[in-house]
Amino acid sequence: MEGTILVIGLVIMALIISVPCGYIRQNYKKYSFMWFLLIHLPIPFIVLLRIEAGLSWHFIPLTLGGSVAGQILGGVLSRRRKQNVKAA
Repeated sequence: MEGTILVIGLVIMALIISVPCGYIRQNYKKYSFMWFLLIHLPIPFIVLLRIEAGLSWHFIPLTLGGSVAGQILGGVLSRRRKQNVKAA
């Protein structure tokens, strides 16, 4: 039970760390240097969290999924904000 809560918490942390990068990434041209940097910037922090939590490499797909979900959520939030600003 404690291990499951730890894994879920780590996935949520990966998501939370990645949302700001996904939000900012929407302002840059696709495949530019900053676009790539903002995609990869949260990864070292997520790896550090996973290692400090004592989880093995088997949990990388879960944390990667949380990171991708955070990037997507950040991008969606950025696009919605831009649409609301244009509408106002």
